[in-house]
Amino acid sequence: NVLIVEEGQKCMRFACNTCPYVHSITRKVNYRKFPKLKEVDDVLGGAKAWENVDSTPETCPTCGHLRAYFMQIQTRSADEPMTTFYR
Repeated sequence: NVLIVEEGQKCMRFACNTCPYVHSITRKVNYRKFPKLKEVDDVLGGAKAWENVDSTPETCPTCGHLRAYFMQIQTRSADEPMTTFYR
């Protein structure tokens, strides 16, 4: 359950919607805690997965590289088409 902030008789206070708990807010408290981010797994197999993939002569509009590399992976069920990844 989450405590809500409401206006009391003399000051603001925390209150619970499901029980009679009430706590007056007497001072300002600033505290932030950022969660540790999980490490991201490379689901495509990392750099080694791109070593022996197919390529086609196509110029990249961003960097100007002359070849486009691609691979197809079955990411969903067998009755759906494969997903094509480009690099």
